[in-house]
Amino acid sequence: MSAHALYVTAAYAITAVALAGLIGWILIDQRARKRELAELEASGVRRRSDKAIKS
Repeated sequence: MSAHALYVTAAYAITAVALAGLIGWILIDQRARKRELAELEASGVRRRSDKAIKS
């Protein structure tokens, strides 16, 4: 494998790892936000948009 091909392969591999890390981080953060929202709704805190629907 030539030096250029090795460089390109390494660049793609690093990019794939970085993208996989970002996607994982987003999914973990999404679960945390959903859990926080469920806790807030269970404690009685409601969304401001709910007032407009009930009026």
